[in-house]
Amino acid sequence: MSGGIILLDFWASMFGMRTRIALAEKAVKYEYREEDLWNKSDLLLEMNPVYQKVPVLIHNGKGICESLIQLHYIDEVYNNRAPLLPANAYKRANVRFWADFVDKKIYDSGSKLWKTKGEELEAAKKEFLENMKLLEGELGDKLYFGGSTGKDFGYMDIAFVTFYSWFYTYEQFGNFSIEAECPKLIAWVKRCMQKESVSKTLPDPQKVYEFVLELRKKYGIE
Repeated sequence: MSGGIILLDFWASMFGMRTRIALAEKAVKYEYREEDLWNKSDLLLEMNPVYQKVPVLIHNGKGICESLIQLHYIDEVYNNRAPLLPANAYKRANVRFWADFVDKKIYDSGSKLWKTKGEELEAAKKEFLENMKLLEGELGDKLYFGGSTGKDFGYMDIAFVTFYSWFYTYEQFGNFSIEAECPKLIAWVKRCMQKESVSKTLPDPQKVYEFVLELRKKYGIE
């Protein structure tokens, strides 16, 4: 296999959505291949033998794994369009920090909202909202998280906005409203959704919720 770009992904993966948005922002053409996460392709296992998960970006026959690393790669290779990362070293470090926060805190606490019950669920809800409010504080009055001035859609925005497709699921199981708790974050989401790269990538939140209901049955959570 050589030449061109292939993305191995799964439609509901907020991580794969990141890569799709970045490729769209850079106007890069690629072949999308939907993976069956319960029957993974030989190509996926070959290209990501360590984690064996999506997304995997294949460029010229070589696999690049992990979505945040893929964003860096796309930004470096396709540097003829607006950069995703700030030019300033400190600002680059800062957006990387918050993207890592999203992966470690938002993803984990959000997952607990649909995987747990009772006291565990209440603890997850408290943790999730605390984390969201930290992000809202970081956003402040800026239009976007990323970019060099706070006015540009960039790396951190891509890293976080894909979770919006899962917000409805989190709210249903946690019995809360993200907009009521974090109105500035929802205003930011609405700005991001005006971008075609985002609106055409994110799936219907209701479809994600129905997928999670099936996952719960599969895992015996009901």
